[in-house]
Amino acid sequence: MPRSVKDVRVDDRPSLDTLARRLDAGGGFSAKGVAEGIDLLAAMLADPEMTLFLAFPADVVATGTRGVLATLVDRGYVDAVVTTCGTLDHDLARSFRPYYHGAWGLDDADLHRRHLYRLGNLVIPEANYGTVIERRMRPILRALWAGGTRSLSSRALARAIGAAIPERARSSILGAAYRRDVPVFVPGITDGAVGSQIWLFWQDHRALTLDLLADEQDLSDLVFGAKRAGAIVLGGGISKHHTIWWSQFRGGLDAALYITTAVEWDGSLSGARTREAISWGKLKPRARHATVEGDVTVLLPLMVGAALERIGARAPPGPGASPRPKRSETLC
Repeated sequence: MPRSVKDVRVDDRPSLDTLARRLDAGGGFSAKGVAEGIDLLAAMLADPEMTLFLAFPADVVATGTRGVLATLVDRGYVDAVVTTCGTLDHDLARSFRPYYHGAWGLDDADLHRRHLYRLGNLVIPEANYGTVIERRMRPILRALWAGGTRSLSSRALARAIGAAIPERARSSILGAAYRRDVPVFVPGITDGAVGSQIWLFWQDHRALTLDLLADEQDLSDLVFGAKRAGAIVLGGGISKHHTIWWSQFRGGLDAALYITTAVEWDGSLSGARTREAISWGKLKPRARHATVEGDVTVLLPLMVGAALERIGARAPPGPGASPRPKRSETLC
């Protein structure tokens, strides 16, 4: 017998997990997809034997969603991050200076005259972005050079930046990754303000090289060393593709959750659903997978909150503790 549609009750102020279960019972269009995505997310977070990749582009790091991403890293649920250079930019800048609420319809010519950048409906003062990054990156690069570094991978660079972010910046993704020893990979490392600072430093330090192949070797070790591999993929672009590209060499991911606003009918990688990855061998045919359509800044906090509640997460595990709570069943 098919399940009957249940009306969603909200008058009793349900918890996030309770609401998620009710969305599933309600069977309503996107709501059901969100509920199924939470089921999968909770299973991945609770699987202690799954090597979990977190992939996302930089724009969400300029928003409050940065705190959710940092929580996943800081609580030990993530084994590797794959992202873009702008993540380094925004995470570093916001660790020292604020970004502000704006609006979609602001006068961009006027903003330009006032040295204000618009990122969607956010406003970033020029002094809170490029100036901060320049001032903070110079000593980091000088210290690396003085310590004998002549070849620099994006993983090593992200770690050095994370080490330089003060402990009080608890929402820093790079700070959390440094504390948890979680590798951060940036395959497009020159495409951002941090990348430009490396280029400027190189003008007077021509012996410095970027070793992206060291990143690839580290990714290879993670992929082939995984008993099971899963990925939380937010948005699209190079961070998404680099994550699923490497997964094909081990026969595909065992689980994958995509959250995207991109359409698939233009053939873009950003809009490709999880099922397309099966044809490429990037996702196993029998893998658990879900694509949830919607804005990451809305969905991710709700989904992660519900998933953590479901698996009974409370405080971050201490150093040396199991990164994910044990559970009776796994995704294999």
